[in-house]
Amino acid sequence: MVKVMVSLPDDLLRIVDIEAGRRGTTRSGYLRELVEEASQRKSMLRAERMAEIDAMDGPVTSHGGGVAELVKAYRPEH
Repeated sequence: MVKVMVSLPDDLLRIVDIEAGRRGTTRSGYLRELVEEASQRKSMLRAERMAEIDAMDGPVTSHGGGVAELVKAYRPEH
């Protein structure tokens, strides 16, 4: 496991400490949980969006046609 240094404003660090204590874990443990949850959420949203696009234009079976334009049109801003 790799250790990293993270800079947080004092008020945000207090929130992290309070929530970590409430959950019975450490700062590192709580931050790890947050990152894992965010990553899982993003993966689920991506899969849902891909299913929506498939439903709109049918499943993508090749790299031809209007696939690139469709991806660009529905690409999230972030």
